[in-house]
Amino acid sequence: MPFSCQKKMKMTDYFADRAAEWDKPGKIEMADNFVQALLKHIEPQPHWKALEIGAGTGLVGLQLLPRVHSIVFEDTSEEMLKVLRSKIDDNAHVEILHGEISKYRSSDIDFVFSNMAFHHIEDIPKTLEHLFAVTTPGAKIAIGDIRSEDGSFHRFDPVPHKGFDTDELSAQFEKAGFRVLYVETYNVLRQEKIPGKLSDYEQFILIAEKPTM
Repeated sequence: MPFSCQKKMKMTDYFADRAAEWDKPGKIEMADNFVQALLKHIEPQPHWKALEIGAGTGLVGLQLLPRVHSIVFEDTSEEMLKVLRSKIDDNAHVEILHGEISKYRSSDIDFVFSNMAFHHIEDIPKTLEHLFAVTTPGAKIAIGDIRSEDGSFHRFDPVPHKGFDTDELSAQFEKAGFRVLYVETYNVLRQEKIPGKLSDYEQFILIAEKPTM
């Protein structure tokens, strides 16, 4: 059954209701862990134009902004982007994109990154095809998310993916034209999503690049 517009609306509302209080220690630590894992494999360049998918309040992107020329911060939640805007003022090196990633049309992105947002994307193959179209030859990709889980992580949230089988996700990247370089678990979240039960959720990072030829 397709991920309906109604469910997308509920997810947007979910983030709208939580945007003002999003930047809590747990979320900040999660962002920090992803950035550290990313920087082990990718050295951002000062001339790069980057694109963050599911930027939220900027916990990841604002850490990487000093390392690149500019960043396009994309998110479907206007409330999350309002919090982000409050942090950046009028920065000529920042572009805010409210809506689906398909709204971005220029083929000038050198670096794409996303943390804990891919499981909110309904059509992964279509999204990857679009990313291939908007990236430059040699562009680097860093995706962080959780490995396949039992559904408890988003127990009450309408999401299209309950984590990812990284072999399947890697195959989707390759089919879209990217070359997958690394996939590794970089963190384990231990959370009580079901009362009285602690569960471990493995966070992975996938590093890919667009071939130069």
